Amino acid sequence: MSEKRSSTDLPSPPPKKTKALSAEEEQDCINNIRILSADMVEKANSGHPGAPMGCAPMAHVLFGEVMSYSPQHPKFDNRDRFILSNGHACALLYSMLHLTGYNLSMEDLQRFRQLGSKTPGHPENFLTEGVEVPTGPLGQVRLTC
Repeated sequence: MSEKRSSTDLPSPPPKKTKALSAEEEQDCINNIRILSADMVEKANSGHPGAPMGCAPMAHVLFGEVMSYSPQHPKFDNRDRFILSNGHACALLYSMLHLTGYNLSMEDLQRFRQLGSKTPGHPENFLTEGVEVPTGPLGQVRLTC
């Protein structure tokens, strides 16, 4: 009889990198997030680029230094959850998931807001690994938390 493993048996995420980046390297990382997000919106000819531009520094710090997560084990129990309340800013979330190693390719990003893609105009947790809850109307997340 095979033993079923629970998500608590999964390994913890790898430790965060300890090498400090220079201010210039930090800014390059933030700019890459902004460019990737803007490119998604531009290619789709649809979407909201403002929030990803403004929130890129926050996302860089959270995903790079604060949050505990594992792209290889996206459902492990002790992970931190990034809940994007304003779902229309999802280009930021998709960029971060791609850059941190989740199963979201450049091709997926290029299909942003296209029917049947893993990157719809509002995140859906059943479509994209790393998306914790679906979002829609502003404030909906308050009910989730």
